[in-house]
Amino acid sequence: MRHLARIASSVVILFASVFAPLSHANPDAELFADTRAALANFHRFEQVKPFFEKAYGYAVFPSVGKGGFWIGGAYGNGLVYQRNQTVAEAELIQVSIGLTFGGQAFSEILFFEDKETFDSFMSGSFELGAQASATALTEGAAAHVGTTGTSASAGSVQSKAYYINGIAIFTQAKGGLMVEAALAGQKFNIEPLGN
Repeated sequence: MRHLARIASSVVILFASVFAPLSHANPDAELFADTRAALANFHRFEQVKPFFEKAYGYAVFPSVGKGGFWIGGAYGNGLVYQRNQTVAEAELIQVSIGLTFGGQAFSEILFFEDKETFDSFMSGSFELGAQASATALTEGAAAHVGTTGTSASAGSVQSKAYYINGIAIFTQAKGGLMVEAALAGQKFNIEPLGN
């Protein structure tokens, strides 16, 4: 078991070294520009608009790289917003063991339904559980997550916002092929701005 833990740690270190590290309270202009572009893209989808209108806050990761061969990992940097105000920089790290082949890049946004869920995320010890799944956004296609979670159609203007355990997650692939797309185990490091 320790051998698997060492391999998993090596995967995370590999992903962290490939992507830019967390910049500790001074996000660079490139991260802000990438995040603005990702937000503009997410705003294009009708099924996402109710979440922007009603969510207490959200975290945007403009580019998450994910890949692996049996042992996989994911890494990305993003920004956290509370009522449309940038309040923190965030780092996403994920290690998975199991059926994972290939690689992909995608954008991810997490919406927080209320202050309690947002504060839990901001605590710095937040991890997505086994029930975590995302609505994959595609042009002109219906999107669905879970049996009681988010359900929306790209053509539906009256999309109702649903959350699972206070969180709704959307992703949009940027390229690549991946057999496994689970979000369980994603951990987040938070660095409030101005500190």
